[in-house]
Amino acid sequence: MLSAKSLPLSSPLIKALKSPDANLTSKYYIGINKWSRKMYTNPSLSFQSSCRETSSEPVVVPESRSMSAQNRVDILSEALPCIQKFHGKTIVVKYGGAAMTSEALQAPVISDLVLLQNFGLRIVIVHGAGPEINQWLGRLGLKPKFGNGLHVTDATTMEVVAMVLGGKVNKHLVTLINKAGASAAGFAAGLSGMDDHLLTARPPSPNSGLLGFVGDIATGEPAVLRPLIDNGYIPVVASVAADKTGRLYIINADTVAGELAAALAAEKLILLTDVAGILEERDDPESLVKEVDIEGARRMMNDEKIAGGMFQKVDCCVRSVAQGVRAASVIDGRVQHSLLLEFLTGGGAGTMITG
Repeated sequence: MLSAKSLPLSSPLIKALKSPDANLTSKYYIGINKWSRKMYTNPSLSFQSSCRETSSEPVVVPESRSMSAQNRVDILSEALPCIQKFHGKTIVVKYGGAAMTSEALQAPVISDLVLLQNFGLRIVIVHGAGPEINQWLGRLGLKPKFGNGLHVTDATTMEVVAMVLGGKVNKHLVTLINKAGASAAGFAAGLSGMDDHLLTARPPSPNSGLLGFVGDIATGEPAVLRPLIDNGYIPVVASVAADKTGRLYIINADTVAGELAAALAAEKLILLTDVAGILEERDDPESLVKEVDIEGARRMMNDEKIAGGMFQKVDCCVRSVAQGVRAASVIDGRVQHSLLLEFLTGGGAGTMITG
């Protein structure tokens, strides 16, 4: 595995892979990552972790006016072990957060996904709707409803959800991926949980009536995905499904991604989020836990070191790893090219949970 120092955020690998023009004539303004390693010393946890100190201040990288062909080859050679490790492996990516809503981040994420597919990774994308649902509810004169602080999805809202999530958002992502140039063997294909019984929904619990049409997964059958993946397509799955009676539910996209990763025996699950990863101290951004096993993650959850929206994400990762997924990572989608950092460098871009 490559060391973090060998490929920092300013590594020419990231620039060279993303730009065919190797004659770099402008200065780069980037956030720099300062790496340090320390052992996790809590005796109650059976894991070791790494912590990353980050600075968001822009740093001027000296201008580079040319890059020789030999330098290009050397840079790609550095990434070769990582490419070989994941070549031919199924990777499930939950696409959401700022990476989905920010145009400045959206293009690099789509480009990275296409690049990774062309490196031989078998990509499956799962997505929610982001703010689009509330935007369309507003256009239609419908106000979002809440109960006990939770969003209530009634029958009328669910009609809008199904149209926006399975229609507009899903097909927009498919179009972006195809436009970015997925491999000649196959392009993106848009689906939802309702296609070929990919997902069967159920209410999450008897006490969840206030949530209305927000559901959970009863069963998953990924048969419809396998021929698409085998033929080089990128399935793009909207997190909406029907129960056995045909009643539609919206399902948390993290949950969908985790269950599909397990059902597909994926090598890796990736959750793109708006946080750096799991923090040892919730209010200390410098206490990032770089790697933890599932027992350590469970202890952190029980100790309430992981709470709020992160609790569901980590629980999703733990469940998928417990069901056979090799590793699951929560990575910061606000960092440009975080997917490339996760797959093509030794440092990664967030927290990795292992078995």
